[in-house]
Amino acid sequence: MARMPQQPPGRSSTVGEARPDASMSLLTNVMEHSLDDGYAEAADRAEREGSSGLPRSLRAKLWLAVGLALTAVVVTVSAVQARVDAPVVAKERAELVDRVEEGTREADELEKRNESLRTKVSKMQHDALRRHGGEKGTLVALLAGATRVEGPGIKLTVDDAADSTSGGTEGPRDDGFADQGRIRDRDMQRIVNGLWAAGAEAVAINGHRLTALSAIRAAGDAILVNNKPLGPPYTVLAVGDGAKLDDEFRKSAGGKYLQVLKNEYGVRYGVTAQDELRLPASSGLSVRTAEPVRAGKGSTS
Repeated sequence: MARMPQQPPGRSSTVGEARPDASMSLLTNVMEHSLDDGYAEAADRAEREGSSGLPRSLRAKLWLAVGLALTAVVVTVSAVQARVDAPVVAKERAELVDRVEEGTREADELEKRNESLRTKVSKMQHDALRRHGGEKGTLVALLAGATRVEGPGIKLTVDDAADSTSGGTEGPRDDGFADQGRIRDRDMQRIVNGLWAAGAEAVAINGHRLTALSAIRAAGDAILVNNKPLGPPYTVLAVGDGAKLDDEFRKSAGGKYLQVLKNEYGVRYGVTAQDELRLPASSGLSVRTAEPVRAGKGSTS
């Protein structure tokens, strides 16, 4: 019986045949050994020793227990202290609020008393002026703004442009400011001077009477009149011959200037004649000089 020849040991029937992934040995090694050997050894050692992050000896466990107990004591003491201090803090805060409110009430009372004394002094001054000055005293008081004024006149309302940044770069405001459509202190000065030039006998802006000593200045975005900040819209009341005053103001330099502001920068304004206006007396007047009036020989009053 014939036998098939056997292959010599150690030789393959497919001589020269290589693995399909032989060219990717590096990638294959990385995939098969994704975890570094050092990490694997450390994990095995920890597993053998039973290490779980907690102390294993009795002494270490005692220290851990003492530390946890101290932490609990500190937290508990802090909570108790906060609860004890809370009423004290609330009481001090309430006392401070009461002191502030009491100080505010005292300041309000002093302000009312000051205003009452100021009114009394002003009335005494006006009475003395009328009593000793006669018709001349009444006229002086009127011109000085020391008395109220009632009569016909005009009501002028001036407001910023709807878009205060609108307007061109030419005209009376070629000054580089961005808010060209906003009414400024010098605009109000020209408007008031135009009213005086048109024949106004008394002028008030937003309820503040103007006198020969009044100042119109700027403070940021606000206009100061007699050191009082005012904001738009500005209501200017002028007592005088209503129809004539209206016509003269429109033809004055102040009226023309206001019209230019409207045409060039969108400033809004309106003028209406009024049959009856009431202007308050100025609150910023004070007597600077005074002389005693002689009632008779060798006596004064």
